[in-house]
Amino acid sequence: MPELPEVEVTRRSFADRIAGARIVDATLGKPLRWPLGCSLESLVGRRVTCVDRRGKYLLLRLDQGLLLVHLGMSGSLSFALNLPPSGPHDHFDLQTDRGHLRLHDPRRFGAVVWAPDDDAPVLRKLLGHLGVEPLSEVFSLADFSAGLKSSRAPIKQVLLSGKLVVGVGNIYASEALFLAGIRPTTQARRIGPLRAKRLHAAIRSVLAEAVAAGGSTLRDFQSADGSAGHFQLSAHVYGRAGAPCHTCAAPIKMVRQGQRSSFYCPVCQRP
Repeated sequence: MPELPEVEVTRRSFADRIAGARIVDATLGKPLRWPLGCSLESLVGRRVTCVDRRGKYLLLRLDQGLLLVHLGMSGSLSFALNLPPSGPHDHFDLQTDRGHLRLHDPRRFGAVVWAPDDDAPVLRKLLGHLGVEPLSEVFSLADFSAGLKSSRAPIKQVLLSGKLVVGVGNIYASEALFLAGIRPTTQARRIGPLRAKRLHAAIRSVLAEAVAAGGSTLRDFQSADGSAGHFQLSAHVYGRAGAPCHTCAAPIKMVRQGQRSSFYCPVCQRP
């Protein structure tokens, strides 16, 4: 599933090229997770002013309204002057005078939703519960530490929920917890000030490194210009069950938390 770094990499790969473009046509394929919320004809003639991101959502801001795009479990965007004819897994096409934007989503868990403005009920429903952006200055250590102290849940689950800090998905939560020396099963409220400080810094460091590496391509992720990610090649624990820890050589362990696999070093990461 594309996580925050993959979504941010996708945004950067086409945001400048589509900014200022006029929409000349829009088409929908098979139904996605949520209805579009407007007629396709109403998009024609609108201009794309910029592309923002909130958590794992992309926001294509238009001169009237905006389109919220979620990549779901397996989605990706392509943007080029010309794209081949759409296939069975291509579910949204936006033709502009600067290029063709397409959502490819084999599992159809993604979405494209129109909203008239940022205060629209549909945007409040989808974005209103999200935590702070981890790569922004709003992500303060004081608020993060207070949030940890108020939760009895395992720290990995707290990070994945997106309520305290948004966008720290499964791969990057495992990596940040390794850098902070915290096991994923540790109860959040048991994390003291020093380890909370380490984890706060590790989240920012891991996500920034992942964005710089183009994200992680585990199956078929690619950015809107067709580039693959390389962060997975430098992972310390994620996907390395049974392999030696790069730091202490102990075998990396894997546990199931909910429906997700958590990877950790039993020596370097304390309960």
